[in-house]
Amino acid sequence: MTEKPSLLENSSASLASGQDTYERFSVDQLSNFVTALEAGQDSVVREMLKPLRPQDIASIIEQLTREERKWLLEILPKPLDADILSYLAVPVREEILPLLDPEALADVVRRLESDDAIDLLEDLTEEQKQDILQKVAPQARRILEQGLNYPEESAGRLMQRELVSIPVSWTVGETIDFLRAKEDLPKDFYDFFLVDAQNKPIGVVPLSRAMRNKRVVNLADIMDKDFNLIPVHLDRREVALIFRKYGLVSAPVIDEQGKLVGVITVDDVVNVIDAEAAEDLLKMGGLRASEFHRSIKQTTLSRWIWLAINLFTSILASLIIDRFSSTIERQVALAVLMPLIASMGMNAGTQTITVAVRALAVHDLNPANRWRFLIKEMIVSVINGSGFAVIAVLLAWGWFGDVLIGAIFAAAMFSTLLIAAIVGAAIPIFLDRYRIDPADSSVVLVTTVTDIVAFASFLGLAYWIL
Repeated sequence: MTEKPSLLENSSASLASGQDTYERFSVDQLSNFVTALEAGQDSVVREMLKPLRPQDIASIIEQLTREERKWLLEILPKPLDADILSYLAVPVREEILPLLDPEALADVVRRLESDDAIDLLEDLTEEQKQDILQKVAPQARRILEQGLNYPEESAGRLMQRELVSIPVSWTVGETIDFLRAKEDLPKDFYDFFLVDAQNKPIGVVPLSRAMRNKRVVNLADIMDKDFNLIPVHLDRREVALIFRKYGLVSAPVIDEQGKLVGVITVDDVVNVIDAEAAEDLLKMGGLRASEFHRSIKQTTLSRWIWLAINLFTSILASLIIDRFSSTIERQVALAVLMPLIASMGMNAGTQTITVAVRALAVHDLNPANRWRFLIKEMIVSVINGSGFAVIAVLLAWGWFGDVLIGAIFAAAMFSTLLIAAIVGAAIPIFLDRYRIDPADSSVVLVTTVTDIVAFASFLGLAYWIL
C-alpha cells in the first residue's frame, strides 16, 4: 500500500517536542493518526508515536475503536512498553489483554514494579494468571502471588514490594555505598526505612536529608521516629486519608507481626483518590467509574437497572397525585405549582446529600459530630424555607390572584425544604452506619421521600382547606 508522507509531515512537526505532547495531539492529529492506521501505513504510525510518552500513548489508545486498537497492537514496537498497559483505563486494558499472547504478557509483568504487575494481573482470568506466573522467576512469582492474596481494596494490593530498607546501625556513607552497588533498586523511592534485626521499621530518613549530611553521620541520629505505619489489611480509602492528613510522600506497610513488607507511594494514592472521587460522583447518578469506556451492552444494562428503580419510586409519588386528582381538577393552579415544589425539594436534598457523602468519605462526619451536622442543616433549611415561603406567597398571589393558594404553596414549600434537608443528611448517615455505600442509593431514596412529602403536603393542604 502506498504511503502518504504528507500525513507524517503534518503530524510529526507538532510532535517534535516531548513536552506537552498529549496536548499537541489535537483532533486533527488524531484524525491523521487514525487515517494512517487504517491505511496500513505502519512507519507513519510509528513515527507519530515516537515522541510520545507511555501515558500519552495510553490516552490515544483509549480513544480508538476496538478494531483500531487491535491494528495498533500489531504495529507497536516489541516488546510492548509495560507502562502503556499500566496507564490504560481498566475496561480498555481488559479488552486488550486477551489480544496479547502469554509470553508477551509475562514479559510485561517482569518489567513492571510489583504493584503495577498485580494491578494488571487482577484483570486476567485465573487460568491466564497461572499461565503467566509460571513464566516469571520464582521469587517474583512468590511476591505476586502474595499480593494477589490480599483483599482487593487493601493496602496489600496497593503497595509495592520494591523498597529500600537499611539497618538502623548504618551511616550515611554506608548507605550510599550500598545503593550504588545494588542493581535491583526501585525505579523511584523517596525514603529509607530503618529496620531492626526482626525487620521491623523503627525510623524513616528522607532521601534528601541523607544527601545533605556527611558520610560519617549515623542514620539513627537523623531519622524520623514519629512516622505512619500502614497495616497491610487497611482499606485503601483509609490509606488515602492518612496520606492526605499528614502530607506523606511514601509510607511503610507492615504485616500482622509488625514486619516491613512493602511501601505505598504518593503516585498510587493519587490514583486511589481520583478513582474514589469519580466513583462516588458517578454512583450518585447510578453509574460506574468505568462508564465512559464500557461497551454499549454493559452501559445499557447498568443504566436500565437504575432507571427501573427510579420508575418504581416515581410511581409512589404519582400515586399521591392520583389520590388528590379531584382536587387538582377543581384547582388548575395546583397542577402548575406542583413541579416547583418537587424541584425545590429535590435540589435541597441533593445539596445536603452531596455535603454528607463527601464528609463521610473523608471522615469529617462521624458519630461525634453527626447531631451538630443535622441541627445545622435543619437551621439552614428553616431559614431558606422561610425565605422561599414568602416568595411562594407572592408568586402564587401574583400569578393566580389567590392568597389562599399562595398560603398553601408557602406552607408546602417550607415543609418540603425542611424534610429534604433532614432526610438528605440522615439517609447517608444511616446507610454508612450499616456499611452501605451512601453514594450508591442516597439520591434515589432522598428524591423519593422529597417528592412524596412535596406532593402530599401541597395537595393534602389544598384538599383540607379548599
